[in-house]
Amino acid sequence: MAKKNTSADQLISVIISGIEDVKGKEINILDLREIENTVCDYFIICEGTSNTQVNAIVNSVQKKVSKELKDNPWHTEGIDNAEWVLIDYVNVVVHVFQKHIRQYYDIESLWGDAKTTVIETSY
Repeated sequence: MAKKNTSADQLISVIISGIEDVKGKEINILDLREIENTVCDYFIICEGTSNTQVNAIVNSVQKKVSKELKDNPWHTEGIDNAEWVLIDYVNVVVHVFQKHIRQYYDIESLWGDAKTTVIETSY
């Protein structure tokens, strides 16, 4: 569970770094704080090109957050098929998709009122 002394900004920064370390694609941050009745403050959404890369992204994020912030997710689900894995850090929830699953569910549109930040990657 997220520690009280870890800010959301620190957590987001480490999560993004973990995604970039294994070349996760199409990284978006959705700021949900201005929307009523949300389950968290931020979604981080990205995609991998295969089950293997989705699992690599998940592992990279979890290891990096654990090492740098001494924090572990409250809950993780979707690891078994690695098409859509959710990593719940309570105030920040990470969604790691395969491209076709991301397009199908299109959660960015479902949360269209959220302020979206697109992370530019250089790979």
